[in-house]
Amino acid sequence: MSLDLIIPAPSATDEARRQIEICNACRYCEGFCAVFPAMTRQKAFADGDLTQLANLCHNCRGCYYACQYTAPHEFALNIPAALAEVRVESWERLARPQALARLFQTHGVAMAGLLVVALACFFWALSALRPESGAGFYAFLGHNTLVAIFAPAFVLPLALIALSIRDYWREIGGGRVRLAHLLSAFDSAARMKNLSGGHGEGCNFEQGDRFSDRRRVFHQLMMYGFLLCFAATSAATVMHYLLGLEAPYGLISVPKLLGVPGGLMMVAGTVGLGWLKLRADKSLGARRVWGGEMAFVLLLGAVALSGLALYAASNTGAVGVLLAVHLATVMVLFLLMPFSKMVHGFYRLAAMIAEAGKPTPQSGE
Repeated sequence: MSLDLIIPAPSATDEARRQIEICNACRYCEGFCAVFPAMTRQKAFADGDLTQLANLCHNCRGCYYACQYTAPHEFALNIPAALAEVRVESWERLARPQALARLFQTHGVAMAGLLVVALACFFWALSALRPESGAGFYAFLGHNTLVAIFAPAFVLPLALIALSIRDYWREIGGGRVRLAHLLSAFDSAARMKNLSGGHGEGCNFEQGDRFSDRRRVFHQLMMYGFLLCFAATSAATVMHYLLGLEAPYGLISVPKLLGVPGGLMMVAGTVGLGWLKLRADKSLGARRVWGGEMAFVLLLGAVALSGLALYAASNTGAVGVLLAVHLATVMVLFLLMPFSKMVHGFYRLAAMIAEAGKPTPQSGE
């Protein structure tokens, strides 16, 4: 009587280690992005090293299409997918609480959708208790009420993210941070340098034999649009508390001059990113969290679109409903920030700061 041996599948980290060691011996893709120069510094890779490489990876997929060892070769390399799995596991493992991170990654669309509906109903019901005075949407919800609700919903997630980034820094063995490291990392992030491909022609995210800058452009629209909207909110805060200028603000005002273009850029960026994601090969990413990633894109788009719709509907009967929807989408974005792909920006920036502090490897070492 023979006994069949059940060999467990390798963990995501072990599989990434196997593939990275083969890549490190080949080095054909050495100039493609930040991952490959970082990889050449060592011959053996601890778990923290792989976590760092995974968060340096922007999933541009150029290395996969250039590789001679992908399936059906016996090595069956798929570096974009292997690093995507490690990257997602690092976000889940270091998040607090971990259960919410795992739940969002696998049921993101349903989770975000239910929260938006529930909170929209809450804000709609709350608007029935209208303040005695106020203009614009402050006629529906008082300023102090909004601050009391949104301040903890914004600060607490940021605190959770700060704790997870601290743990990430310890895991990867990050060293002392200097100003030059910060400037280098922010420069790479601002230009989306690692989405330009090894030769500056763009990446292969949407089609294997076609180089394109579309993904980088849509990412930049999304990122800079979000930053403009954040700047608009910050400007409105300064105007309210320091200058005594209360909302609503006209179109020719700092908050609107920043927020309206920012919202339009966010809508364009999210539509583009969602379109590319539908076209891209799911097998070259972390397939199990595809829904969570798409939920994040849809949520960002909903925040921008509802904000623009709210402004367009000023002084109409639709303000109450649109205000409830917009506040709900913004709050859900804040609350899910430590668990959704929103956190990837913090991890990726930390990874690039750590990389900037490492010695530059010599080609051919």
